[in-house]
Amino acid sequence: MTSYKDLIDKSRIPAHIAIIMDGNGRWAKQRGHARSFGHQAGAETVHVIAEEAARLGVKYLTLYTFSTENWKRPAEEVSALMALLMDSIEEETLMKNNIRFRIIGEKDKLPVNVAERLQQCIKRTSVNTGMCLVLALSYSSKWELTEAVKQIAAQVACQKLAVDEITDKTIDQYLATSFMPDPDLLIRTGGEIRLSNYLLWQCAYSELYFCDTYWPDFKAEEFCKAIYDYQQRERRFGKTSEQLLKP
Repeated sequence: MTSYKDLIDKSRIPAHIAIIMDGNGRWAKQRGHARSFGHQAGAETVHVIAEEAARLGVKYLTLYTFSTENWKRPAEEVSALMALLMDSIEEETLMKNNIRFRIIGEKDKLPVNVAERLQQCIKRTSVNTGMCLVLALSYSSKWELTEAVKQIAAQVACQKLAVDEITDKTIDQYLATSFMPDPDLLIRTGGEIRLSNYLLWQCAYSELYFCDTYWPDFKAEEFCKAIYDYQQRERRFGKTSEQLLKP
């Protein structure tokens, strides 16, 4: 049987893929384990998908790791997630695959030891020239857009920016994601069909792919299947098919 790895067009790989990694807890529950067991398995999948994305030539891979709403979860689960985050950051894997590392989100809310470990990884991998792996940590679109509005309002208040000069490009410049292009493809695992406050502004014209596979079971072949599905679509950005055919 032909695999999706063989079917995808290597010349049309999405430049930016964003993923909502959903289903860790339900995956663990099905197996009679605590949710933390599922998060551990999910962390292993992160390494698999990051390496596959880098191999295929993806430029940016953004993973929804921990939302601002996740702070409301039981304290023991949050602590376990933070500990897992510390343990799962393998700088050697990133260096071996020439991957840069970045984070977006409310960094001030992160425990000091976690923030320091993340910053160390960001600094060390900054010399790499391959794919950029971005973790959305303590992140939500509503937070991001609120912060952008505050910064733009401050620029207007001090007369460094006129109201009439504000465009969608202005907003882009004040978002946490200003250093990378909008996602071409957004993938959500786990069977839920919603964006959950993730990159709402940036995904205005992203292709959306939802699958029932829980994140711990989402391996390289499933990832390639999502890319293959993306490649079968016509991205019109508001235009007609006929307009796209014109030189």
